[in-house]
Amino acid sequence: MTVLDTIGKTRLIPLQHIGPRESAGILLKLEYENPTGSMKDRMALAMIEAAEADGRLRPGGSVVEYTGGSTGVSLAFVCAAKRIPLHIVTSDAFSKEKRDHMAALGARLTLVASPTGGTTKALTLEMIDTARKLAAAPGCYWTDQLNNTDVLSSYERMGEEIWEQTHGRIDAFVHGVGTAGSLRGISTRLRLHDPAVRIVAVEPEESAVLSGGPSGSHKIEGTGAGFVVPLWTATLADEIQTVSTHEAMATARRLARDEGIFAGTSTGGNVAVALRIAERLGPDRIVVTVAVDSGMKYLSTALYAQA
Repeated sequence: MTVLDTIGKTRLIPLQHIGPRESAGILLKLEYENPTGSMKDRMALAMIEAAEADGRLRPGGSVVEYTGGSTGVSLAFVCAAKRIPLHIVTSDAFSKEKRDHMAALGARLTLVASPTGGTTKALTLEMIDTARKLAAAPGCYWTDQLNNTDVLSSYERMGEEIWEQTHGRIDAFVHGVGTAGSLRGISTRLRLHDPAVRIVAVEPEESAVLSGGPSGSHKIEGTGAGFVVPLWTATLADEIQTVSTHEAMATARRLARDEGIFAGTSTGGNVAVALRIAERLGPDRIVVTVAVDSGMKYLSTALYAQA
C-alpha cells in the first residue's frame, strides 16, 4: 500500500441544522477527507496513471498543468509520490494556501496575474496558453484538465460510492461546474442506476455562461471558467442554478459555524443550491451534494480572513 491508495472512499453525512423544516434531507460527500483535502486527488491520479499506461508520460518525463489550485495541489501530491517533476501554471486570483501547498510538494510554479483579482475567461485562456507553451519542452506531458476524459472514470467511481452509501435512495444530485468532469462522471454513474435522479449543475451568478449569460469575474474558486468547457454537454444536467460569490461564501461560513463542516467557497455554492432543491422537493426525499475541499485552503482569503 502507498499513500496514493488513501484516495477516495470518503464519508457521506447528513446536514443536521441548516436545512429548512419540511424539506428533503441533504447528504454531503466529505471530499476533503482525501489526502490533500480535495476531490481533485481522484482526477489527478487518474490522469497520471492513464498517461503512464499508454506512454503519453514516459519514464523520466515531466508534467505541466494550468490550475486554480486544487487540481495543482493534487497533481503535486501524485507527482511527488511518483517522483515526477511538475510545472504548474496558476494565478494570484487563487488562494495563497494552494500555491504554498503546491510548492511544498515540489511543484514549480508560474504565476499569471489577474487584473480583477478573480476568475475570468481571459485569465483562464492566458493560463491555458502559458501551459501549452511550457508543454512543448521535450518529454513533457500536459494533463490539460479541461479536455482530459481520463478523469471521468475516477468520478464514475465516486458516483458508485454515492449510490452505495445512499443504498440507492437519491432523488437529486447537486454540484458545481469547473471542468465539468466530476459532474459528468458522477451523474453518468447515478443515471446508470436510476435515470430519474435529477442532476442540478451549479455555476457562478457573476459568470453564468452555461445559463446563457455573459462571462464575468467571480471568486468561487474551481468553478466558472468563463466559457462553455469542453467536457460539458447540453444533456449533462436537468437544470442549471446560479449562485453568487456572496451567497456561496455566506453558506460556507454557515456550514462551519452551524454544522462544524469547514469547507471552501465552491462547497458553499453547492450547499446553497442543495438547500433550494431540498425545499422544493419536500420531505422524504434525498438530495446529495459535495464538500469539494477543505476550508484550510482559504484561510487567507475573503472567505475566512474576516470570519
